[in-house]
This record gives sequence, structure tokens and C-alpha cells, in this order.
Amino acid sequence: MEADAVQPSARRQIDALPGWVESWDGLRLRYDRHGDAGRPATLFAHGFGQTRHAWTATAVALAAVGGHALTADGRGHGESGWAPGGRYVFEDFIADVPALVGAAGPRPAWVGASMGGLLGMVAEAERGPLFSNLVLVDITPRWEQAGVERILRFMRARPDGFADLDEAQQAIREYLPHRADARSPERLRKLLVPTPEGRLRWHWDPALLDSVAAEAERWGERLKHAAMALRVPVLLVSGGRSDVVSEHTIREFHELVPHAEHVALPDATHMVAGDANDRFTAVVADWLASHGHLPRDRAIERRPPNPNAPASATEPA
Repeated sequence: MEADAVQPSARRQIDALPGWVESWDGLRLRYDRHGDAGRPATLFAHGFGQTRHAWTATAVALAAVGGHALTADGRGHGESGWAPGGRYVFEDFIADVPALVGAAGPRPAWVGASMGGLLGMVAEAERGPLFSNLVLVDITPRWEQAGVERILRFMRARPDGFADLDEAQQAIREYLPHRADARSPERLRKLLVPTPEGRLRWHWDPALLDSVAAEAERWGERLKHAAMALRVPVLLVSGGRSDVVSEHTIREFHELVPHAEHVALPDATHMVAGDANDRFTAVVADWLASHGHLPRDRAIERRPPNPNAPASATEPA
């Protein structure tokens, strides 16, 4: 979201405070805290292959209207620790959730995109109550496999990384051809790390592709039962052009979670926060205000889509 999308009178405490939390197995998880720590927290969880930076624009906007947001890197992603021996299983990600909740404060709201949404759903159902409410961003307990395969093809396409930032930017253009607002090479730098060979690779452990991605096919029944067990308020925000969530999977989701609300952003793909960040932030802000996580006398300004606004993320899922 651009700076002027926030009401000028509401600006305050928008600088991120970096932090670390140690999880159950000693792995250190990186997070940024935005806004007023005295307010109830909103904890943002990214998708597979993403980092906490996918949420920065939304977190900054919420902080500027008096909110409190934490954006975290999952294990094997961003600046968080990598699992010893490259062992990544869904259960370990779920077990990380209480540590992040401890950093956020009691009963935060959980906003999770794709994998982050699944983690929040299962953690709340099996280890809760953890959250005051749950926002799922373009993810349902069953998804369209063709969309997931497209994401994995992108993630597997450059095992040796990129020669430079320009080459990385070209890969993004090919992956997200609908984006008129591709990141400049310099803005991509925070999503890449240098290799010993002098190349650049995405900021996640390549071993993730050999474990979590393959394991996902076995989650079906567990996710279904987790959805049915949810008792907290739930909001699904979907992309109208998503190839991961469809009308069919959304209908199934409503059968499992009949009390859930749903908002579709028609022009967004699976990359909802990146494709339509202003509108996504406004929807989430309305939800958070209705559940006490934002002051009711503050508001995120609603604006028509701006084709020149910077995207919040160009990462995979």
C-alpha cells in the first residue's frame, strides 16, 4: 500500500521493530513488530516460499491507524533458521505457532496466506484456543492441484539461482505476467541471498521442496477435520482469478465452516495481497476493527485500484 493510502492524521509508530523467538526445537524464528504493542495483535503468516516481507505494506498501514501487527518468517524461510538436515514436516510448522503467539501476546488474530492459513487452521483446531479470529487468504482445506503445481514449477525452475537481479526480475515477469507493477531489481534484493558461487537465490531453504511440498498430498483428512472444529470467527479472502481456490473448493469450505464469512477480490490471483494490496488491507482492517484489533475511530482509506501502486509481494505462494 502506498503511504498516502493511510489517513495522514492517523500516522504513528509505523517503523518495524525486529525480534526473534526460539521455537520448540531451539530454531530461531524472525519477526517484525509494527505499531502499538499495547493493542491486541494481528499475526501474519506467509505462504510457502514467501517471507514476512509479503505482509509489510499491510502491516505498516495497520500500524499507522493504531494497530499492532507481527509479520514472521516461517522456519526455512527468510531470516528464520533452517531445519537441521533439511528436515521439514507440516507438524514442525504447526509446533512453531505457539512460540509466535507468545511473541504476539494472548489470543492474536491470525492472518495466513496459503500454507500460513493452513497452519493457523490446524493449530487453532488441535492446539487452541490460540486465536481470537482467523483470516484465511486464498486457501481452503482442499485446493486445485493445477494451481499448486504451477507454483512448484516456478520454485523448482532455477535450482542454481540467478546471475543478477535483472535475471531474477525477468523470472518474476514470466511468473506473474498480469502484474503491471513488477518490482525494480533493487526491491527484489531483500528476497534474494548470495550463494558461494556469486549467484542469487530465493530466500528459502531448497530442501523445503523435497519434504513439505510432497507431504501436502497427505493433509486432506486432517485439514477437513480441522476446519470442522473451528469455533472462532473466520474470514476467507479469495482471489477471483485464483487457480488454487475455486468456486467449488469455496462451496466445500462453507459446508465445513458454515459460520465463515467470505470476501472475493475479483481481479486478484492467488497472490491476493500482492495483486490488490489496498483492497485487501481495507477488507482485513474492517474485519480487525469489528473484532477489537483496530480502534474503531480509525479507518483505512478505500481507493480504486491503482495500476502503478507497488505490489506487496512477488514471492511464490
